[in-house]
Amino acid sequence: MQSLLFEPSESSDPICLLERDGRAEYFSHFYKADESDHFFDSLMNSLAWEADQINMFGKLVTTARKVAWVGDPQCRYTYSGIEKFPQDWTKELLQIKYQLEELTGYSYNSCLLNLYHNGDEGMGWHSDNEKELDNTTPIASISLGARRKFTFRHKQDKATVSVFLDHGSLLIMHAPIQDHWHHSLLKTKTVVNPRINLTFRKILPKI
Repeated sequence: MQSLLFEPSESSDPICLLERDGRAEYFSHFYKADESDHFFDSLMNSLAWEADQINMFGKLVTTARKVAWVGDPQCRYTYSGIEKFPQDWTKELLQIKYQLEELTGYSYNSCLLNLYHNGDEGMGWHSDNEKELDNTTPIASISLGARRKFTFRHKQDKATVSVFLDHGSLLIMHAPIQDHWHHSLLKTKTVVNPRINLTFRKILPKI
């Protein structure tokens, strides 16, 4: 089993984290520090953050981590058996969305935001493969706030690839990553500050 850890770089050029069974690109400084600070403060105060609820071993569990689901009016989204209805786009989220669309060449109609208050809160192994997602559109993930370790793990051979997600960084996950890899935000006792993660997605219309 192979295990790789990518160290952060001062370069604005992307790092290719995965090159098999999908592609993942990491931009460590997609936004400058002052822009990142502005986005963090604005999102912290402009969105309706709610505790998340997930089904775990048949029980509904309320998480310390909080979430906000934002998108076009038709973008209802179900995960862990819970259906979410979108909040309206904010000016800052639309600004980020347009920049990501220009960079990737794909359109996004929704964004799932996670608020981690400190390193005690994380995300277990999972894939973003819900049936509502357009699996041909890459997921674009912006990190704001505390630096956290993020890891991919291959579903077959269990090889891992890790990277530290910095304030203002961008991670792009291209198909078919979700079919072949799990990913996780690892918990840590060394981080005491909050982090906001924004994952821009393309939701298929309800039939």
